[in-house]
Amino acid sequence: MTADAATQRLIRIGHSPDPDDAFMFYALSTGRVVVPGCVIEHRLEDIESLNRRALNGEYEMTAFSAHAYPEVAHRYQVMRTGASMGRGYGPIILARHPMALADLAGLRVAIPGVKTTAWLLLQLFAPNVVPVVVPFDQIMGEVEAGRVDAGLVIHEGQLTWTASDLHKVADFGLIWHEATGG
Repeated sequence: MTADAATQRLIRIGHSPDPDDAFMFYALSTGRVVVPGCVIEHRLEDIESLNRRALNGEYEMTAFSAHAYPEVAHRYQVMRTGASMGRGYGPIILARHPMALADLAGLRVAIPGVKTTAWLLLQLFAPNVVPVVVPFDQIMGEVEAGRVDAGLVIHEGQLTWTASDLHKVADFGLIWHEATGG
């Protein structure tokens, strides 16, 4: 570390490795945007880990789930640049066999974390599942292997699941849109 770098303020930015976060922080991570007087460190982690770190106030700037925001609002402010959300687009539930959302009652469902917005939606629309916390990028594999009955999929799994033999049980983007008008 140079003497100049030692006098600069360290800003740790926690975000997930999924493409939308990578896009949001691309200019900072590639040096195309430089913040004078600051050293930027990117910390790539899954969203549940980031939610836990936000609860503890560990990073100066971090991604976190909308579900976690009420508990971190005293520490963090939502940036004007926004959030990773879309209309008619949301977490999906996948299973090895076709079933309805109501069929999930009492079944083990892999979830990406207890503070994720995906889990909040599942609790609202299918409250009687048995949650099994699994890193988001391992959920489809856990379903395919039969270690859980279904999986709540976020990030790129929402786009790539069609290459698997899994069946879509529900799409919370569509369910939310139908329930609320968008």
